[in-house]
Amino acid sequence: MIVLGIETTCDETAAAIVERDHSGHGRILSDIVLSQTDEHAAFGGVVPEIAARAHVEVLDLLISQAMAEAQCDFASLDGIAAAAGPGLIGGVIVGLTTAKAIALVHCTPLIAVNHLEAHALTARLTDGVDFPYCLFLASGGHTQLLAVRGVGDYVLLGNTMDDAIGEAFDKTAKLLGLGYPGGPEVERLALRGNAHRFALPRPMQYRREPDFSLSGLKTALRLEAERIAPLSEQDIADLCASFQQAIVDTIHDRLRAGLRVFAERHGVPNALVAAGGVAANQSIRQILKRLADDARIPLIVPPPDLCTDNGAMIAWAGAERLAAGLTDTLDVAPRARWPLEEVTHAASRD
Repeated sequence: MIVLGIETTCDETAAAIVERDHSGHGRILSDIVLSQTDEHAAFGGVVPEIAARAHVEVLDLLISQAMAEAQCDFASLDGIAAAAGPGLIGGVIVGLTTAKAIALVHCTPLIAVNHLEAHALTARLTDGVDFPYCLFLASGGHTQLLAVRGVGDYVLLGNTMDDAIGEAFDKTAKLLGLGYPGGPEVERLALRGNAHRFALPRPMQYRREPDFSLSGLKTALRLEAERIAPLSEQDIADLCASFQQAIVDTIHDRLRAGLRVFAERHGVPNALVAAGGVAANQSIRQILKRLADDARIPLIVPPPDLCTDNGAMIAWAGAERLAAGLTDTLDVAPRARWPLEEVTHAASRD
């Protein structure tokens, strides 16, 4: 089957065409992504109204480009998939409404995809991993540890109690006067810094339940920065390095607890899968590899361009749901909040 995927939940506008064969293997025929980083850089973060308007201006063109690159027309599509949430509601409305219009005009099945489910299933597109597996989802808006047991079958093992990891990186960058997006800037400067100079906390360390909390770490960094102000370039590099090391240590502790909980409740996972933009951080990748090696399971991290928001992951999730007989009606609503545990799967669909 061939599916068009549309992604507009935040500050990337994306459209892609993905093919899924009868054996369940996937192939990306096209994947067009347009980032809005420049539009939001002056504000130090994403402005929802600007994001929604930018999606409106370019989405039709991106869909046309994706179709042309894949050398297919609307008549050859088996499904139209769009991210229906969670996300910035204005952008979600743009993408979902566009998908509904295409589905209506061409009498093609519509699949309303949960954005988090798309991240959760990307490893099946890139590596063909079998269920069940343990997913570490870390981005600017989400930090979760999940048992992925099947399409639409997700069990939350751990969650952040406050900030997401990507959000903590961005806020740290803003506090230190760095550019946007902040994660890559903090990682770059951390390479030149002393990770042991500042004694920052490792929140939730040694607790049995694999939850996260990062607001205290962010506050501790702010207090250290205020204590030694004005900051030199080396001070900033040392703060970045100390912060990143605290994050790495926290991930190691929390995922070790999470893998233990997974094994107790669901058996040994087939893999540890990382998804979301935070997975592009090389220090975090190294600790994830160590965790997987210790658990004697493979680590699967999709390529960087498929870890961040993209249309291919939406199209693939749509294809997986379509193969399971899961489609949506044209009155499906966009959702700003949509916990992954609420996603419908074949066993519970009426």
